[in-house]
Amino acid sequence: MASLNHIMLHPVHHQTLVVPKVPAFLKQTQLGYPVRCPGLRARPVSALVATESETKTITPPQDSGEVDLFACPVCFEPLIRKGPPGFNLPAIYRSGFKCIKCNKSYSSKNVYLDLTLIAGAKEYVEVQPSRTELFRSPLVSFLYERGWRQNFNRSGFPGPDEEFNMAQEYFKPAEGGTLVDVSCGSGLFTRKFAKSGTYSKVIALDFSENMLRQTYDFIKADDTILNSNLALVRADVSRLPFPSGSIDAVHAGAALHCWPSPSNAIAEINRVLRSGGVFVGTTFLRYTPSTPAILRPFDRRLAGNYNNLTEEEIEDLVKSCGFTNYSCKVQQAFIMFSAQKP
Repeated sequence: MASLNHIMLHPVHHQTLVVPKVPAFLKQTQLGYPVRCPGLRARPVSALVATESETKTITPPQDSGEVDLFACPVCFEPLIRKGPPGFNLPAIYRSGFKCIKCNKSYSSKNVYLDLTLIAGAKEYVEVQPSRTELFRSPLVSFLYERGWRQNFNRSGFPGPDEEFNMAQEYFKPAEGGTLVDVSCGSGLFTRKFAKSGTYSKVIALDFSENMLRQTYDFIKADDTILNSNLALVRADVSRLPFPSGSIDAVHAGAALHCWPSPSNAIAEINRVLRSGGVFVGTTFLRYTPSTPAILRPFDRRLAGNYNNLTEEEIEDLVKSCGFTNYSCKVQQAFIMFSAQKP
């Protein structure tokens, strides 16, 4: 990643300007606006002319390290960030992050910040359950908003626009705060949350590298959110890279049934939420209210590799992980549930 720490200007008779190469990711053809270099301001040529006795090296202020919203996934200590200020895609891409306690560094890969436990591993490769690996596929990531997600309406999902409006009602106590869209997929709801202007920061988080790339492809085509307070982060929902009590809202759309351990994930969501923070999720129920009682014991087997739960199991799980004020809305096999951290 390019560094901006060594830009030097000399007198005009031997003027030298050393600047880093700009990654293709940051070029105007992709992001739609020129990259700015913090600390380097345009000056009249006359201002750079000096006699030998006046010759001096002009060094712009270096980016100072500061504690960031992100935390080390190993020890959960807040990371120290060094790079250009701002909470947006270009600034985060050009920044470096380090855990002082673990002495581990993190940086952006392609278009997202990798904050998984194995970020930077050279030999070790971790294989997830099949339901998780499925969504790491480039083909599934591409098709998710091009036919895959549209099929959810057969199970009672009311559609993205209505689901977004329902979630916004639950999130009213978190307005103006930081929202994390966990298991964001291709960023369908991330983009809606960012466009709403309701939140100070929106973080799209997923374990799938290809889903995050797809999220970026949609974002870069939308000038209304390209420059918004938005970040793309690769992380495990059971090991969220945020300090305890630092997040105001967490959304998990059509996700719970895909998690390897729903209890670990929901307990982790509880950890990162502040007191009064709101968790909203949607998923597929194991059976619908109209399913005959005689068939319900077999529905768990029919669910295969997915953790499809009942309405009662979801409420019990959420409350067992420390949440209160639980409520839900059910339509066929669709459920949207909400709860708050005490």
